[in-house]
Order: sequence, then structure tokens, then C-alpha cells
Amino acid sequence: MHESNGNMMRLRRLGIDTHTENIIFMRSDSPVCRSEGFTANTRVAVNYGSHTIIATVNVITSGLIEHGEAVLSEEAFNKLGATEGDLITVTHLQPILSFSEVRAKMFGKKFNESAIQHIIADVTQGLYSKIEIAAFVTVCSGDNLALDEVIYLTKAMINSGSTLEWDEPLIIDKHCVGGLPGNRTTPIIVPIVAAAGLIIPKTSSRAITSPAGTADVIETMTPVNLSLEQIKDVVRQEGGCMAWGGAVKLSPVDDVIISVEKALDVDSAGQMIASVLSKKAAAGSTHVVIDIPVGETAKVRSKEEAFLLEYYLRAVGLSIGMGVEVLITDGTQPVGRGIGPALEAMDVLAVLRNEPNAPADLKDRAVQLAGLMLEVAGAVPKGKGAERARNLLESGQALDKFYRICEAQGGFREPVPAAIQHDVPAMASGVVQAIDNRKLAKVGKLAGAPNSPGAGILFKAPIGKHIHKGEPLFTIYAASQGELSYVLSYLHSSNHIVQLATS
Repeated sequence: MHESNGNMMRLRRLGIDTHTENIIFMRSDSPVCRSEGFTANTRVAVNYGSHTIIATVNVITSGLIEHGEAVLSEEAFNKLGATEGDLITVTHLQPILSFSEVRAKMFGKKFNESAIQHIIADVTQGLYSKIEIAAFVTVCSGDNLALDEVIYLTKAMINSGSTLEWDEPLIIDKHCVGGLPGNRTTPIIVPIVAAAGLIIPKTSSRAITSPAGTADVIETMTPVNLSLEQIKDVVRQEGGCMAWGGAVKLSPVDDVIISVEKALDVDSAGQMIASVLSKKAAAGSTHVVIDIPVGETAKVRSKEEAFLLEYYLRAVGLSIGMGVEVLITDGTQPVGRGIGPALEAMDVLAVLRNEPNAPADLKDRAVQLAGLMLEVAGAVPKGKGAERARNLLESGQALDKFYRICEAQGGFREPVPAAIQHDVPAMASGVVQAIDNRKLAKVGKLAGAPNSPGAGILFKAPIGKHIHKGEPLFTIYAASQGELSYVLSYLHSSNHIVQLATS
């Protein structure tokens, strides 16, 4: 991976946050940079004792640090396990042999299983720069991956991190491909399914480009940063959990690839399938139900695209020994009223508590998915799942199980919405005809979600509703006046988030 000879430098800590990037800062006139030819953006191996990380060089041309000193980003400090004052060596990185396979794919050669295994192993070790990962993402984008390549990618990603094993023959799980604001069915489904006596060790992701990920929503009610052992303990105790997958490194390479994919705004059905199923397999799932919302402004935009995705999901699932069932659902508008962690959590609790004003669409979708899961698991006869799921919810058994899971994870707390509220009124009367989910999600992010858990939108204008002029289409919840100003500025320049048919 790196040369044995290196140059000794003393670490200095300046508290530089580079998110997930490993960065090393060195003086341009330092003996190390001069003798080794290190320049800005050079990829190097940083060695401390028996630990090595791969980092990108950033060059300092001022006197911010002394000769013989190097600065690591906070992420690099944490990964290397070093502290200020420790001595490190910095060495050249050997050429990455697997990248030749990426170049070959650029010219039309298919990946074989060995090629993808080597690429994923090198990405997992941090050998690929973001530019090289972007090249890999690009050659996999669109429909550039054949079914066998998707299967190879899924298997390689399963092997890239930790795995959970259970002493049970059947482990059920669910996933939504996303692209729809709200739609926070997981914290409703998990207690329903667990209350039915099934095992559901649910791990979820945080938001990358959306106003809320499932883990962000659940975190407003209970801790989600659970270790592998804590997950096992909660599941043994209650039959289910609601944890953040990133904390336990299930298919960790997936998070790296997704971050680059989102930055490029590139969609890849093959990578999405590998992402979803690798994480489910790593969590020990034997059966999984996939929700595919379809709508013009959802992630999946047509029934034809959904059917193709369903075929691939089933085929890849079969290849890794996992039963996959798919439910194609309405993706034309948000599900529930809240968009943002705390606001979505409030919807979840309203449904679990059987409150009279609970969003019926969120309840119905959760019951439909939970019912299918019960049928897939053989817990009820085919066609009886939704009835059983609704009974578990409306009887209060699901709510009791939800509280018990929360207590096992560290305790329950009520979600708190942001203090600053602003209604966005309709400029004319009419019937809601269409909703731009992507623009609505952007409003939620500009309001501060998910970084401010209480920020987001309370949506009040579902398709088909008659709206009077001046009536609120939605209410913005912001953590600060500055964030509210960003939203109002965006709304001033953006049209047709909610389209009305006026008479």
C-alpha cells in the first residue's frame, strides 16, 4: 500500500473539520514536501505506530505551522488514533491497481466479480480519492451495470463491513427507495411487526440531501447510535430496534459511494439496488419488503421504471439468498404532514397514539407495508396482513411496543418543533392539482432541516383539497430568522411548488 521509507513529522492540532475527508496540511517549503515531491491534492499514506490512513495533502504557504510540523483534519486524527505532539511518517501511495478496471469499464469492458471485489476493497480502505470514486460512480450510472455486475457489486459491498447474525430462521426488514417527503413509515412498522412476534432489527440512514432521514426522525424520540452489541440486546429483549446503520458500519463503503453520487447528482439503479440489499444482508435479514413510490417528482418517475427495478431487486435478492417482495406505491405527493425530523416524528406518534387528527395516508401506508411483511413472514394467511397490522396498531399494542423499544435503546422523549413559524398562503383559490416533491424538500432543507431537528414544513395542501385564497399551503418551521429569510427568498423566485386548478 505504501513505501516503507518515510519522513518523520510532529502532529499539531488546529481543530479543522473536513467532514469525512482525511486531510493532512504541510508547509510547501518543508523538507518532506521538497524531498518527496508532495504537492496539493497528492494522496499519501500517513503512518502512526501500527496504524495507517490515506489522506490528501493540502499545502500551507504561510507561517501558520512550523517546519517539521503537520496538521491533520479532525476526521484524520480520529481515524489514525493519534494526538497532538505524536510523531508520524508520511509516505507515497503505491498506484491503485484496481483502478485499471474502472478505466476499462469506461471503454465498454464489463466488470467481472474479481474486478468489483478489488475495487470495493480499495474504496473501503480509503485508497480511492473522491475523483477516482466519482469515476467509478460515473461508469456505473444510468443502466451501465448489467444484472450480473449488480450481483457482484452487492456481494462485494456486503463483505466490506460488519455483519449481524441471528439465531432465528427468519429475519424481516423493509426499505423505501425514497424521493418522497414525509413517508416515515419505519417507526410505525417496526413496533407493529415486533408486536406480532417477528424479529425486525431495523437499521436506517441519516439524510444526505433530504430534509430528514429515518435515523434523524427516530433520534428526536430515542437514541439511535447503537453499537452492534446494543442492537443485539435490544432485539433480544423486544424483537426489534430502530438504529442508525452508520454507527455500526454495515456496508460502510456504501456511504462513501452515495456521498459522491449525490454530489454528482447521478442516479444509478444498479448502485441503489446494491446499496439497499447489501445493508439488509449485512443486518442479517432473510426477507425484505421494498416500497417503491412512483411519481413525476419522486425518485422513480414511471411504472415501467418501477417494474424494471422490481425485477432487478428480486433477482439480486435471489442471488444472495434473500426473499424480496416489492410494493409499488403512490409517489405524487408527501405522505403525512411533517417534513423534517421532529415534525415527521410528531406524525408518527399521532398515528401510534391513534389520535383522531393523525394523518390517514401515513397510517394506511404503514399498515399496508406492515401487513405485507406479516404475510411474507408467514405470520398470517395471504390477504389478512393489513387487517392484523391495523388491529395491532389500533389496539395500542404497537404503541406499547414502540415505547418498550425506545426504553431499551436509552429512553423516550417527545420531539420538539422549531419555535419560529411562518404560514405560506395560497395566492388564489382552487383545487390542488400537483405538488413538486423536490422543491418542497428543498424548502425543508433551507429552513434548517435536518441539522436543526425541529425545522421543516407542516404541509397542509394534499392533492384534491380545495384551497381558499389566503389559506396556508404549508407552515415553515425555522430555528432562526436567517434560515426563514433563506426560505422566503427561495419561495419568491420559485414557482409551482403547489399547483392549483383555478376556476
